[in-house]
Amino acid sequence: MAVTASGATGPASSDGKIRCDACPVMCYIKPGAVGACDRYANQDGQIVRVDPHLLLNRTLSQGGSVVPFERGAGWDGQLVSGNRTFVTAIGAGTTYPDYKPAPFIVASEIEGVEMVTVVTEGIFSYCGVKIKIDTDRHLGPEQNAVRAQGEAVGHVTTGEYGSQMLSLGGVHHLTGGSKKEGRVTCETLLDLCNGKAVELTVDEGASVLVQAGKPPLVNGTAEERMRVGCGSATIGMFARQWFGKVDEVVVVDDHITGVLSEHQAGKYLGIGETGIRMKGRRSTPGRYFQVAEPGTGWGGTNISDPLSILEPFDKKVAKPGTTMLMVSTTGEQYGFYRLDESLRPVEEELPESLRVSVERIRENCEPALCTVLFMGGAGGSLRAGVTENPVRLTRSVKESLTRVTCGGAPVYIWPGGGITFMVDVTRVPENGFGYVPTPALVAPIEFTMRLEDYAALGGHLDQVRPLGSLDRGADRREVTPHAENPWPMTPAWRNGNAS
Repeated sequence: MAVTASGATGPASSDGKIRCDACPVMCYIKPGAVGACDRYANQDGQIVRVDPHLLLNRTLSQGGSVVPFERGAGWDGQLVSGNRTFVTAIGAGTTYPDYKPAPFIVASEIEGVEMVTVVTEGIFSYCGVKIKIDTDRHLGPEQNAVRAQGEAVGHVTTGEYGSQMLSLGGVHHLTGGSKKEGRVTCETLLDLCNGKAVELTVDEGASVLVQAGKPPLVNGTAEERMRVGCGSATIGMFARQWFGKVDEVVVVDDHITGVLSEHQAGKYLGIGETGIRMKGRRSTPGRYFQVAEPGTGWGGTNISDPLSILEPFDKKVAKPGTTMLMVSTTGEQYGFYRLDESLRPVEEELPESLRVSVERIRENCEPALCTVLFMGGAGGSLRAGVTENPVRLTRSVKESLTRVTCGGAPVYIWPGGGITFMVDVTRVPENGFGYVPTPALVAPIEFTMRLEDYAALGGHLDQVRPLGSLDRGADRREVTPHAENPWPMTPAWRNGNAS
């Protein structure tokens, strides 16, 4: 499949090679061969885009994910209805070099309003991915390097509620290091954005297999659950279910370990003192920090024996026969203990009455997943491909007059200057991302607005073509939108935005 691209400069050489200007590499491509990016080829003396150009059609059967267009689906072959067809940038070609208008500037009518969608595959040197890994396991110290194939491709960033965060890519890893570092960084970002599994290692930390929308594998072990909450929150949620069934509960957590008898929830229920004494730093009643070092054991700590976080019980308060439940924030680890005559905890079998609460903790833990967000700054050729006055496009986006999508998927636009956006890669059609060996990632981006707003921002009006002018052929394919994505052609005023 191929889409003809205006990417050739000058006549073919004597050996039939044509120079492609679709990216700064400027490959000379011989007949029947593809360029270094695997995206453009020399076909019969023309530079063509080798991947199919994707269109979204919401009248095709919805299967909950993006699926290839099936010819037997009863499509009438006419690309004339803006209400059901959206032209994505995937396979459309690029605006590079900067003076070139976007490959497709398509007009359609939505509810009586003339609309324009400007479509291009952007070349992003300034890009990266933000990864959220649902796990209590300690992946590595904050700020430490994250490596792929031995090369530094990013770093560990702040840990959030029940998740570890990584930041990969960025211009310094792509272009500021060695040639190998840039190549590996680009390859890693591309695989992650296209939904492939990538093995990463953290300096002084763990090895983790990351794949968007899939459970992480930490040191070869698959994570199943994201914790229900910190130790203190778990106490608050389940205190009533423990009342009258056990004297003391400790919820082990690397961040905030909770102790029922001291916690406000325990006080509210009238649970008496047990004489328990904890290691670590006491914060507020029933909340302890730094009870152990971070690790891959109980509650994200480095311990395998929960009793190791306890000091001897206070002999003035503790009584033989006192019962205690110790449990992790995911319910995966637990132990039931009774104080003997020497006030030492002795492990016993978990009573059935407490087993229900442990299972309830597990039930409230959501599945552990990896989330991959592509993040890029849309500047340079992207904006010049839309308008002769690029700052007006930026203003139009900030004023919600222009909607930005990535392969038809919704994006989040960061406040402040420029058009910096993030997109969940699982919401983008399959293999929607590419690369050029500068190195840089290639990502689809679409700008949709009213025709009158496009004219006001100085758009390339002479390049606007009606949607119905796009012919159907082997070089175009229709796919269904992702089931969770809003329809990108829904008028802005339907979403309550400025119009």
